[in-house]
Amino acid sequence: MTNSKHSTSTTPAPGSGRAGRREWTALGVLMLPLLLVSMDVSVLYFAIPAISSDLEPSGTQQLWIFDIYAFVLAGLLMTMGSLGDRIGRRKLLLFGAAAFGTASVMAAYADSAEMLIAARAVLGIGGATLMPSTMAIIRTMFTDPGQRAKAIGLWSGVMTGGIALGSVMSGVLVEYFWWGSVFLVNLPAMVLLLVLGPILLPESKNPEPGRFDLLSVPLSMAAVLPVIYGVKEIPSEGWKFEYGASIVVGLVFAALFVQRQRTAKSPLISPELFRGRGFAPAVALNLVSAFGMMGSAYFTTQYLQSVLGKSSMEAALWSLLPTVLVGVAAPVAAQLVQKGVHRAHVVSGGFVLGACGYGLLAFTGTDSMWLVLAGAGVLASGIVTVMSQMMDLALGTVPVGNAGAASSLLETGAEFGGALGMAVLGSIGTAVYRHEIPSGAPAPAQETLGGALAVAHRLPGGAGDALARAAREAFTSGMQAAAIAGAVLLLGAAGVAAATLRRVRVREVGAEAPHPEQAPA
Repeated sequence: MTNSKHSTSTTPAPGSGRAGRREWTALGVLMLPLLLVSMDVSVLYFAIPAISSDLEPSGTQQLWIFDIYAFVLAGLLMTMGSLGDRIGRRKLLLFGAAAFGTASVMAAYADSAEMLIAARAVLGIGGATLMPSTMAIIRTMFTDPGQRAKAIGLWSGVMTGGIALGSVMSGVLVEYFWWGSVFLVNLPAMVLLLVLGPILLPESKNPEPGRFDLLSVPLSMAAVLPVIYGVKEIPSEGWKFEYGASIVVGLVFAALFVQRQRTAKSPLISPELFRGRGFAPAVALNLVSAFGMMGSAYFTTQYLQSVLGKSSMEAALWSLLPTVLVGVAAPVAAQLVQKGVHRAHVVSGGFVLGACGYGLLAFTGTDSMWLVLAGAGVLASGIVTVMSQMMDLALGTVPVGNAGAASSLLETGAEFGGALGMAVLGSIGTAVYRHEIPSGAPAPAQETLGGALAVAHRLPGGAGDALARAAREAFTSGMQAAAIAGAVLLLGAAGVAAATLRRVRVREVGAEAPHPEQAPA
């Protein structure tokens, strides 16, 4: 098969040649929508005050403006990944780009909170088509394992950097333009993708996908959304019955979804994916990586603003500094694997590096900005090392025809891992904070650092200063405890990676027959 834009089959057979200038140029085009999708996670950080003033949303509506994008994105990833395998990844990517661009215009010129919520939901639909499609197309274009590893490393770095860049860009745009500009910045990249995509990107799909299982779609959403909702609310609201019930409901539907995939003639997510020796460990270790990344972000952003007293813009700019190391980590990991270092050792080393980052955070005080930034940078470098390798491993162990479904499973696992990281480590930090804060402090001060600082500003003289100092020390103690827990988790993951990946040697897997190494251990 060829890699021309007219091809509707799978990747050329292994050994058909290395990617050239055309494929690397196409990768650059793919990075633009990926960057914007990741930026949209954090792009409202500075825009929400202006939106609140203009549209006057209720408290519930404001929460939905923030959360609806991530919820829809997480809920539709598996559906869109499987759909791309059936109708064509490039076709789905271009459809998603058109939807994302249209929704960006809707959001920019929304004249009500309801319209903005609807636009953000459509942005989530577009994002769900773009993320697995970009990864699956990379699998299609880069058949050489070494080149694919480099491409996936770039994918990982752009994805991680975009989240940090989104908050900074929103601050700059809101400073000089109106809040709608944070959405209009998406348009040039989407137009470029729609123009160059049909020229540069190959079309590919599963040649024998079977019928699309419609029942699996609502089951997958019912499994993902309640769990994501429950674990996202726990860090800020604490453990409540409704959040626990939401998680239980999601797990029940998850069991039904798994049963459906095992019994359906044409499942949304084929159980065959898990026959590859490295696929299941890759999904699980990628989830742990996201846990570590988002668990630390929950504390570092609050530390910069509420403990050190940085403005939102200052905190966002400083938070860009650790991403410098992120851009180096994935390419270095790919080079090590190509030079013969076993992937198990590289992944274990990445987890150990991440644990060292948490170790630095465990030694922070109330005036340790450089230590926090260094810890965040070391942690992110280790996590991105793991993520890039796990993506490469997962895509290398599945048939190319199922690359979209495999990508969507990785992304869904990452969404779960990120939410769990914030919930678990956030809960540890909150428990320590409430234990450390003086028992006689006002009720809001005993709940959160933000509540304590708000109360402290209203108290006279020394009393306010004492409360603010005690709250900052209590928060820092909570961050230290969470960092120790995160370090222990990542060290455990390093051991698991060494044990589960040491026998996995991935070579190219064709679409028709699995490689012998795919047999279960």
